[in-house]
Formats: sequence, C-alpha cells, structure tokens
Amino acid sequence: MSSSDIFIGETIGTAVLILLGGGVCAAVTLKASKARNAGWLAIAFGWGFAVMTAVYISAPLSGAHLNPAVTLALAIKDDDYSNLATYWGGQLLGAMIGAALVWVTYYGQFLAHLTDREIVGGPGAQATEIKAVEAQETGAGPVLGVFSTGPEIRNIVQNLATEIIGTVVLILAILTQGLNNDGNGLGTLGALITAFVVVSIGLSLGGPTGYAINPARDLGPRIVHALLPLPNKGGSDWSYAWIPVVGPLIGGAIAAGIYNVAFA
Repeated sequence: MSSSDIFIGETIGTAVLILLGGGVCAAVTLKASKARNAGWLAIAFGWGFAVMTAVYISAPLSGAHLNPAVTLALAIKDDDYSNLATYWGGQLLGAMIGAALVWVTYYGQFLAHLTDREIVGGPGAQATEIKAVEAQETGAGPVLGVFSTGPEIRNIVQNLATEIIGTVVLILAILTQGLNNDGNGLGTLGALITAFVVVSIGLSLGGPTGYAINPARDLGPRIVHALLPLPNKGGSDWSYAWIPVVGPLIGGAIAAGIYNVAFA
C-alpha cells in the first residue's frame, strides 16, 4: 500500500465511522430526532455497524485500521513504524470530517436542542432540573456527548483503566484474527466479527466512560465541537480529553505485548 492509499483510505474510513457512530449518538440525544431516547442498545449497535461499514469501505485501500491504537499495536507486533504518522494523520482528519458531517446532517436538531430552555437553562427553566447527562460533567456542554466521550463518575484512575481494558479486548480480537484460517485471517468476515466485538465492549464495558477505545474517534470530534458555531454548546471538557487518547494507546501497546508473548 502506498502512503497516499493509506492516507486516503484512513480518512474516508474514519469519516464514515464517525458519521455513523456520532450520528447514532445525535439521533438518540437531540430534540426533534425520531430516535430520541432510543437508549444505550441503539448506541452500542449503531457504533458496531459503523465499524463494520467503515472497515468494508476502507480495507481495500489502507487495511482499515481506523484507530491509532490499532495502528500502534500492529506497528509493535510487526516492529515496523514507518507508516505510523500517515495512518494517524488520516484517522484524525477523517474523524474531524465525520464529526462535521454529523453536524450538517442534524443541523436543525442541534439548533432545536440548544435553544430549548428546558435543556440549556435560562428564563423559565427549572434551576434544579438535570438538563442533560453531559451537563453533569465538569466543563462539558449539553451536546458534547454527540461528539466525544465523558465519564459518569470522574475518577482518573478508573476512567483510564476502563479505556485501557476495553482497548486491550478490541485489539486482541483484531490481532488474533490472523491466526484463523491457516494464518490467512477471516477476510471480509473479519469486519463483521470486529463489529460485534465493538458492540460487546459497548454493552459490557461502555457504561463508565462511553468507551472511546480510539484516540482519533474522541479527539477529532472534540476539536470539531470546540470549533463549530453552535449556540449554547458549552465547553469541550479538555481536562478529560487526554484520557480517551492515552488510555487506548496504552491498551493497544499492552495488547500487542500480550500477542507477541502468548500467540506469536
């Protein structure tokens, strides 16, 4: 694969991943969305199918890493870091494009949500009413959860450990696919298996932090949230932003180490 193929493939694939994954978060969260309050199951399966779709689209060009933690783990496994920056650049750019497309798709819903006094506060709103889950998070605005993750209980050690553990599960599931079918992997079936692994992580491990398990998935949309001209959007919670970046990278490195010791 050439550097241009890698960059283009990762940009397109990660953009699709965030468009569909962030899209389900917007659908469940925003006022005047037909899917509002559909719940955690919808989010978990929405992200899983987002992964499947993005992998199918981008695999022919870049191998469909779509996640800096995956790229780092594969680099450690193969002891080849030559394309690390190319993959990471495409992933971050794609994540930002995908987040911007979510905003375009749900433009009217964002405006309706962020001008509702019941949600964002203001004259006539109940001061004691919980406006949104995100509003309980220090520094987070009422729609940040559409773009990025945040913890239900803000505990640095627990939050970091949760992201590490979830990422280890994801990366081990990806790396061990290569041990199937006489070392030829699972082919196109691998995208479906990975999708269901993501659903499983979301259902089982996603409750504490929202399971970023992907630095680009969290950082790119958080940057877009900070830049978008959304009324009453609130803060981007930058004090927490390092955890869904560092945690998955540590998890990816640990998973690669486990693979090299136990499976290689």
